[in-house]
Amino acid sequence: MATSNWTTPHPSTFILLGIPGLEEAHVWISIPFCSVYILSIVGNCLLLAVIKSEPILHEPMYLFLAMLAFADLVISTTAVPKTLCIFWFRDQVIHIDACLAQVFLIHTLTTMESGFMLAMAFDRYIAICNPLRHSDILTSRVIAQIGLGVVVRGAVLLGPHPFMLKQLPYCTTNVISHTYCEFMALVKLACVDTTAMRAYSLLVAFLTAGLDFILIILSYILILRAVFRLPSKEARRKSLSTCSSHVCVMIAFYTPAFFSFFSHRFGHVAPHVHILIANIYLLFPPMMNPLIYGVRTPGIRQRLLYILGLKRA
Repeated sequence: MATSNWTTPHPSTFILLGIPGLEEAHVWISIPFCSVYILSIVGNCLLLAVIKSEPILHEPMYLFLAMLAFADLVISTTAVPKTLCIFWFRDQVIHIDACLAQVFLIHTLTTMESGFMLAMAFDRYIAICNPLRHSDILTSRVIAQIGLGVVVRGAVLLGPHPFMLKQLPYCTTNVISHTYCEFMALVKLACVDTTAMRAYSLLVAFLTAGLDFILIILSYILILRAVFRLPSKEARRKSLSTCSSHVCVMIAFYTPAFFSFFSHRFGHVAPHVHILIANIYLLFPPMMNPLIYGVRTPGIRQRLLYILGLKRA
């Protein structure tokens, strides 16, 4: 294990321990981590290639899905390679600038992912509750504006995080009990009152993922109300099937996200359990999104089989 060279309250490097208590199992843990990472990269690249090459998929739902896939690619690559270096080579040292870049990218991109899921829910709401105006409301310009708004929201609200962390004094240690640099993990190392920073982080979390989740739930309440007013059982089944993929992706994203968030701030969970859940939060959704949409969407599935040479055009 690398030893900390901490000598100052403003260190130039931090030490990432990996998963405390499971150091002897790091090599074995790296196997599923690496496998899931490879599946995430391959799956999301294929998903982007399919959506780009298939004109019939140039619809709002799949354009938002492409934005989500790109965010998945960046967030996985931001965290996992360094984690694997810790597991395989005990390369635990990370420069403060790289650490703060991780903080910014991970938190900003997860916020963007939440925003893209809200946009997808809005698309499903318009498609089911106001289908005749769907193409008039969600034009290419509106889709681009929504995507840009999601990106700007994440960058503006999460942008202060690395600057606030850089000013903090770390008087006791520069050792981070985690596999990657995370905002609350660094805040807990500070030797000054961080109440204001914690409050800001909590407010940002509510204004982004929390508010997005509430709006998604409201949109599905309205969708269900509209669906159950349809006259035929077949029409109801068909309408609900168009939402099933999005619901699966939403569950895969928000379940570990909320567990990780609340356990870090309010819970008393064993450190290795919290860190494993935090990594599942970054690894699992990027792997599952292409699988869910690839299996459940005929257009994506057929085009993917053609790209892989398993089906004729």
